[in-house]
Amino acid sequence: MIAGVCAGLAQRWGWKPGTVRLLFLLSCLLPGPQFVVYLVLWVIMPDRGY
Repeated sequence: MIAGVCAGLAQRWGWKPGTVRLLFLLSCLLPGPQFVVYLVLWVIMPDRGY
């Protein structure tokens, strides 16, 4: 909802955006660079053009 990263990934894979958001939130409970990956995807993902 902040940058549209989860919604964009959901659209790419044919999933529901809520599912991708939930998986991302659950992955944040695990150690790793999830937040950094989110920021990188925010920068490199193309804009929808609205």
